[in-house]
Amino acid sequence: MKMSGTDADVIDALVGITPGSSLDGIRERRPEARAHAQATYRALFAPKEPGNVTAQERFAVGGFVAGLHGATAIAVAYAARLADSGASAALPDAIDAAIKEAKTRGPYGTYPAGPLSHEDTAGPVYRVGAATRRALGPRLSAAFEHVHMLVFHPRDAAPASLQALLDAGWSTTDIVTLSQIVAFLSFQIRVVAGLRTLAGRP
Repeated sequence: MKMSGTDADVIDALVGITPGSSLDGIRERRPEARAHAQATYRALFAPKEPGNVTAQERFAVGGFVAGLHGATAIAVAYAARLADSGASAALPDAIDAAIKEAKTRGPYGTYPAGPLSHEDTAGPVYRVGAATRRALGPRLSAAFEHVHMLVFHPRDAAPASLQALLDAGWSTTDIVTLSQIVAFLSFQIRVVAGLRTLAGRP
């Protein structure tokens, strides 16, 4: 799996779909969905106006989200794009360390008092380790802690979590971008897994 820029269809690249193949035919049945997925990837990872969120931060978050979902091959693909973006050699190692620190099972969280309360499940809230925090820096450390909350504690969003991002230098617009990246990765991982299953690949 390799994502080679933003012109080639990223889901095709991650799955290994070739023109004229059976999987290509399946995707061609929903051309708008295919086009929209690629357009979303470009908007999030190669935007015309990137704002304050750097390419390195975008690919670092992408790799971290994929790692949390256990999508190792996709995480590796984002790590390759991160390297292409000019990131320091230490950053991929820090992301790998964060994934190992943060990996858990879920989802966890608490529902409002009511009939769903019996499904409340306690779980760990991730805090980046000291050594990993030094390697990631304050912005990515805060982002990774927030991402972990979105992935494993989707019911537990609280103002304090957003405030930690603001304190680390993420603007409200940046936070929206961060949340969109998390949502897109969750979608992308599911689609890639489904297509690879259809192809009889692990």
